[in-house]
Amino acid sequence: MVDFYVNYSAVLVGAIVNMVLGAFWYSPAGFGKKWMKLSGITMKDIEKAKPNMNRMYAVTFVGALVMSYVLGHVISFVGAESVVGGAYVAFWMWLGFAATTSLGSAVWGQKPIGLYFLDNGYWLVALMIIGAIHAAWA
Repeated sequence: MVDFYVNYSAVLVGAIVNMVLGAFWYSPAGFGKKWMKLSGITMKDIEKAKPNMNRMYAVTFVGALVMSYVLGHVISFVGAESVVGGAYVAFWMWLGFAATTSLGSAVWGQKPIGLYFLDNGYWLVALMIIGAIHAAWA
């Protein structure tokens, strides 16, 4: 059996970076206005969701931890030990899994293609940064 080493500090930092990037990406300073328009979400919808925001952020953070942990396993398995190597592995994980699975949801959910590109641009950047973090800490 292959031994894996996952740095738990890298898992935590990767999850935090994911959340910080998401906060910027989907903010008015980033692509928030465009995302709201493409998603059909209004400020009234955002205001209605505010009482549940803490729970939503907590669930999202748990997902970010799992994603960072699993990507750390993949980085360890392939032996990526440089920032570029980690980002490279993450790119292929994004292309093979994130971009493809969300494409089906976009097509069957009849969502705007711009929303697909906006969301997947976020996941591409997030995964590549997390991959780089894991490989740098390997």
